[in-house]
Amino acid sequence: MLGKRIEEKMKKQQLNQKDLAAMVGVTESALSRYINGERSPKLDVLANMATALNTTIDYLITGVEEETDFSSMYRLVARGAQDLNENEKMKLIEAILKKS
Repeated sequence: MLGKRIEEKMKKQQLNQKDLAAMVGVTESALSRYINGERSPKLDVLANMATALNTTIDYLITGVEEETDFSSMYRLVARGAQDLNENEKMKLIEAILKKS
């Protein structure tokens, strides 16, 4: 389902795989594997993808697009996740899950 949601958002924004891969910072082949369900993206890649597709990590993973108080927080996380180390990312995820 993740792949279908990525493709749906790409189509809506008129992005091809090459463009999205460049925006996210992955190779076209890696992006293709995410779309085809052959590989799962790491959190930082997922965050960058959500930002590039103007959506949330929650939507990409679950399909829930409901606007909540946390939607804007997810977007902020997506924009800054690449600057966090793995331990900081895990702490952030735990804090978000506790709030939702």
